[in-house]
Amino acid sequence: MDKSVYFKATEFNNLKELIYNSANKYAGSTAFIIKHKKEKEVEYENITYARFLEEINMLGTALFNLGLQGKRIAIIGRNRYEWALAHFANLLGGSISVPLDKDLQVDELESSLIRSKAEVVIFDEKYIDKIEEVKNRNNTIIKYYVSMDNIEGYKSVHTLIEQGKELLDQGEKSFVNTKIDSNKMSILLFTSGTTSKSKAVMLSQKNITSNVYAMQLVEPIKSSDRNLAFLPFHHIFGSTALVVMLAYGISTAFPDGLKYIAQNLKEYKISLFIGVPLLVEAIYNKVMKEIDKQGKTKIIKTAIKISNFLLKIGIDVRRKLFKQIIDNLGGSLRLVISGGAPLDPKVAKGFNDFGIMLLQGYGLTETSPVIAAEDIKHIKSGSIGRAMTNVELEINNKDENGIGEIRVKGPNVMLGYYENEEATNKVLKDGWFYTGDLAYIDKDGYIFITGRDKDMIVLKNGKKVFPEELETLVNRLEIVKECMVFAMPKGDDVKLSVKIVYDKEVKEEQYKNLSKEELYDIIWKQIKEINKTLPKYKYIKHMILTDEELIKTTTHKVKRQEEIKNILKNAEN
Repeated sequence: MDKSVYFKATEFNNLKELIYNSANKYAGSTAFIIKHKKEKEVEYENITYARFLEEINMLGTALFNLGLQGKRIAIIGRNRYEWALAHFANLLGGSISVPLDKDLQVDELESSLIRSKAEVVIFDEKYIDKIEEVKNRNNTIIKYYVSMDNIEGYKSVHTLIEQGKELLDQGEKSFVNTKIDSNKMSILLFTSGTTSKSKAVMLSQKNITSNVYAMQLVEPIKSSDRNLAFLPFHHIFGSTALVVMLAYGISTAFPDGLKYIAQNLKEYKISLFIGVPLLVEAIYNKVMKEIDKQGKTKIIKTAIKISNFLLKIGIDVRRKLFKQIIDNLGGSLRLVISGGAPLDPKVAKGFNDFGIMLLQGYGLTETSPVIAAEDIKHIKSGSIGRAMTNVELEINNKDENGIGEIRVKGPNVMLGYYENEEATNKVLKDGWFYTGDLAYIDKDGYIFITGRDKDMIVLKNGKKVFPEELETLVNRLEIVKECMVFAMPKGDDVKLSVKIVYDKEVKEEQYKNLSKEELYDIIWKQIKEINKTLPKYKYIKHMILTDEELIKTTTHKVKRQEEIKNILKNAEN
């Protein structure tokens, strides 16, 4: 398979090399924009690359002074400057960073701290109640609780920075002079799921830098871009994306929350946005709703046809033609990268039609994370692009349709699961990492994910059905907020079924006076229309309708097995 490279990049062995390079190359450029709200006043503070490195060294020196050299340091909080500071202070000093999900319940948080053997937790004041409960239980080996804010009775990141500055001024250089072992465990990340079942992934700094390098070779990111850090940093996609931004010398701003995305895009003149499908689709649907409200759907469709025709003959008028739409997204947005789950192809095409490049990527925590991605010259609707330059990818154990499990080799593959040799040996064999994801590669080398191996439904006649494929179709219905396709037992076979969560807002707007039974009939008719577009063995034959959200992990992935267990239990009663 041809692996094209479009841009030049430097490959670093570890994150210390990468950060020092950026601090030197982009010294006076803004690394982070921090918003300070004082009553009705809003002030913005720009943290330069040079200052970022200085403060990493100050914080790291203070942590070393507490005897924490080489220890495990957990971080829990929202995306904010102090989170990034703590993470890189850990990494540049050779300690082990343990990013924890801020949405964990107290028991899970405590369990993660115990399992990771963390001796320090650096936390956001928003989660003080959870921290105090863990502290009072006294089951962990935590020696220091450090707040990202100034809270009475706690050490704070800011006072540690001041102490670290004094120590550096006195000539204390042990943190700054630390040599990094690029290949040993540097980050310990829990995969989503309940903590008893979740696996802790061991990643090295080389894992991360090799992945960042591969992205830089093919993705059209510029130093002049501005990024909105919406993906949570405790998630590998979020934290590696942050490293990508720092490698390019880009400015990163922090969002005020989902409700304020449109406002933040405009406020910070955001040109680059990395998100999960849930978020990307929500932004697109909002734009399309507004077009529909203004009665412009027909005009826009015609304009898209014209601009796509012109594009074929080398004339690109999209950003002029759809200026109003781009202005509604802040006016500067030019690139959206989506990953973490399959994106509706209609949404991907929609962004590209408007002149905002949308690229999809695919990966796992275990692969630091990106395995494959679309790039400037390789975009194909429904695909996840092609394997990264330094990743070897194969489809293993193919069926008659060429569908099999993705397995990969490369410098981005994890060291293994922490203290779980059995689980490690299941997925790492002869240097190959077995992803558990099923896919096929078309004649042009594009990879198409068909679903998870464990979620695939096999019918009695041997036919295979991938729930994700049907869910994409059902999710396109306006009334559907989310859905899950599953196999309902029927004698010695199964019947394909769907659980649909309807959108209360859409019901209120369009079906206000209908009973739930009447709404059920309308949606069931729409499902039958979807069936007509499918081969008979893929027909959905049963539907459950609810307004209660599906059970999810903290990274918004549906817990299928728990959902199915509940459905079957309710069916018995």
